[in-house]
Amino acid sequence: MAGRDQQTPLLQTSPHKLTGNVWTALAHIITGVIGSGVLSLAWSMAQLGWIAGPLSLLLFAFFTLVSASFICDIHLYANPNPNNGTTTMIMNRSYLQAVQTILGKKNGWVCGCLVYFSIFKTGVVYTITSAISMRAIRQSNCYHKEGHEAACEYEDTYYMLLFGIVEIAASQIPNIFHTKWLSVIAATMSFTYSFIGMGLGLAQVIGQGKIQGSINGISTTNPTQKVWLVAQALGDIAFSFTFSLILLEIQSTLKTPPSQKETMKKASSIAIFTTSFFYLCCGGCGYAAFGDSTPGNLLTGFGFYEPFWLIDFGNACIVLHLVGGYQIYSQTLFAIVERWYAEKFPESMLARERDVRVCLFITIKSVNPVRICFRTIYVILTMSVGMMFPYFNQVVAFAGSVIFWPLTIYFPVEMYFVHNKVVPWSLNWILLRIYTIFCLIVTLYILAGSIQGLVAKRFG
Repeated sequence: MAGRDQQTPLLQTSPHKLTGNVWTALAHIITGVIGSGVLSLAWSMAQLGWIAGPLSLLLFAFFTLVSASFICDIHLYANPNPNNGTTTMIMNRSYLQAVQTILGKKNGWVCGCLVYFSIFKTGVVYTITSAISMRAIRQSNCYHKEGHEAACEYEDTYYMLLFGIVEIAASQIPNIFHTKWLSVIAATMSFTYSFIGMGLGLAQVIGQGKIQGSINGISTTNPTQKVWLVAQALGDIAFSFTFSLILLEIQSTLKTPPSQKETMKKASSIAIFTTSFFYLCCGGCGYAAFGDSTPGNLLTGFGFYEPFWLIDFGNACIVLHLVGGYQIYSQTLFAIVERWYAEKFPESMLARERDVRVCLFITIKSVNPVRICFRTIYVILTMSVGMMFPYFNQVVAFAGSVIFWPLTIYFPVEMYFVHNKVVPWSLNWILLRIYTIFCLIVTLYILAGSIQGLVAKRFG
């Protein structure tokens, strides 16, 4: 009987009521996936051309779908105990926990460093993108009033500071279980500005009566530039599909029945097919409209000037979406740090929540000193790095290259091997090893190109 008790799956051990379904999971994923990366895809398409561009998008979508399928399967993991021959079912509530449980502490340590970096770089990219979009609203109004040749140039620093203040307030949301409404709003905004970018590009193609672009991509670059720009374009695409880190957190919010794995796989598939469609349409319409002159950011690069109010609305949607997207990613890191502090210092008064009366009529509920201090410092750090490197395409490419292979390819494949007890040198093992090595080569190429782009922008 003791062995049987140890084998009981941990299906409902969350301290929060599980109310998530396929639609809330889809909203969370869309919020995390369709972000700032979609705005760079027209530029990426311009570097790659009409054949390599769409194929690259579909290839990275396939990589993401495979990764999502592997990760969904290890939410519940049967952990064998060699000492007494029993098996304990462990519920992996985060990507990092899954790696530590299945692959061991050394892999967990490496994964932890990458996870923390990945979440942090996403915050930096979202800060940069939001500032660019806020600045673009001001520029759009300036160009409308003063003419398209006017010197409507403004610094991003003020807008990054404004975004940071908003995120400091939003970061006090306790955890991902309380962000459902934020994800729904953010996902709606992402669809809205994607449609706007797509529609403006299509309208320009119809207006000019021809499709710009070529099979080989931009024709004005020399061979050396082409090599580096193609690498940066692939990095932008890789960044656009990354959501492995938040998948298990989202899966942990889902109610049963049906099983959380079944719901999550359905939501992941719908999300990837939906985002791939939007990416192809946005990237294709942008490149078809501008050809060699395709801007690095479709809505802020001012390939479009009119209607100015629609440009303003699209950029406002971007900002609203990224406010939510920042939280969906950051809540993962917040939970890890705050859980560690609570376990390390269980008697600490700083980790306990309390109600604080601000004045006679206003009381702030559930104030946590550790939460306030850590999350505020974190937002300030992402904002500071964004101010140091405000280069949209290059930062997006670098962010995509550093974490794509280890977090989207390597760790999910290795966990799949252990979870499914795949025999070395079997056909399945060989095919997945080839798949892993191919993705590693692509990632190293992207990393080299993104570093070259950052150095050239910073010091060139």
